[in-house]
Amino acid sequence: MKKKLVAAALCMAMTAVTLAGCGEKKGASAAEGSVYYLNFKPEVTDIWEEIAQKYTEETGVKVKVVTAAGGNYESTLKSEIAKSDAPTLFQINGPIGYQSWKDYCADLSDTDFYKALTDPSLAIKGDDGGVYGVPYTIEGYGIIYNDEIMQKYFAMEGAAASSVDEITSFDKLKAVVEDMQSKKDALGIKGVFASTSLLPGEEWRWQTHLANIPVYAEYRDKDVEDLKEIDFTYADNFKNTFDLYLNNSSTEPTMLGSKGVNDSMAEFALGQVAMVQNGNWAWSQIGEVQGNVVKEENIKFMPIYTGLEGEENQGLCIGTENYFSINSQTSEANQKASIDFVNWLINSDTGKDYMTNKLGNVAPFTTFNDEEKPQDPLAKSMLDSMESGKESIPWVFTTFPSQTFKDNFGAALLEYAQGSMEWSDVVNTVKEQWKAEKAAVQE
Repeated sequence: MKKKLVAAALCMAMTAVTLAGCGEKKGASAAEGSVYYLNFKPEVTDIWEEIAQKYTEETGVKVKVVTAAGGNYESTLKSEIAKSDAPTLFQINGPIGYQSWKDYCADLSDTDFYKALTDPSLAIKGDDGGVYGVPYTIEGYGIIYNDEIMQKYFAMEGAAASSVDEITSFDKLKAVVEDMQSKKDALGIKGVFASTSLLPGEEWRWQTHLANIPVYAEYRDKDVEDLKEIDFTYADNFKNTFDLYLNNSSTEPTMLGSKGVNDSMAEFALGQVAMVQNGNWAWSQIGEVQGNVVKEENIKFMPIYTGLEGEENQGLCIGTENYFSINSQTSEANQKASIDFVNWLINSDTGKDYMTNKLGNVAPFTTFNDEEKPQDPLAKSMLDSMESGKESIPWVFTTFPSQTFKDNFGAALLEYAQGSMEWSDVVNTVKEQWKAEKAAVQE
């Protein structure tokens, strides 16, 4: 998996190829159809709406963008797909997503954007060999830190480390974080970590992204790519890091049920905290916060350490859950219009500029050359991690059973944070919900 992802990122430096049917000319043949894109990420809503307007100006083809609320994509898609004016272009989040939506996924084998993938094996394929989901970005997540605050701490007498390079394990991270928390007033911060967002629908950084690490480790040990039941072998490793976030934060654990991801990112952007767990997509959130005081050169990544054996060689979590799918139930004209729209995104100068510089996508297509990689600090830090020789952790959360599983996991984490649930009960919830939801998918 790591090799595929690294290859996909590095292959962007290949010479651009010309694709047919990119829909750039006014009066293109797709004009009789239209595009309805159901967007997955609220944080880039404005950009997608701008893209839609620009594409319509260039081609005359109408593009509608609707954004699902955070954590509600599956339910929104279920509601929208049943309408007469259903999404023509939507996202599936991997193999599990494909199983849920395969009746609505058109075969993309003959599309130019599939053929332009740097690594075709990254696409989602059905048992019949058809291609039903095409990834449009590679992403990474870890602990984002403000290097200015970190350097101020390292200069303090008795600091637990003298540089970020010394933080290569959970034990070292814990020592640094707890010492920084004790010195928060001197550092001018409210806490080391931003708020652990546990508002319902906003817990995805924990029940999906943080949980990816222990589940990956269990898959690795058992030499599997999925499981009908998990032992949650590394539950204590999850707890290590989750507790570190809770206990060294800007917000008391009992108050976290009212905190969303935007709250966390605002705290980081305003210099109120030193660290926040999130991905390279968070650059736009940080940069757009009014009153942002964090300089671009001070925004950097480190891996999420949980105490796993050998984590000294661990890199960021690298992967994707962003796969374009075309609605097979919409008209042929709408399908063609949607295909042309995606071709335009990855082939035209305007589309590529939006993909790279506005959306911050590390696009895995041969049409993007070396100069067309994102230049924001988090994307560059992610690419550096991929090329560092460190062991990237692949995204296995695309195999998580369902949104219901994630929601119930998140609810249990909130109860734990508030002191109304024991950790052992959280572990049991995860194991029982995994088993039940995996069984439900098979029915």
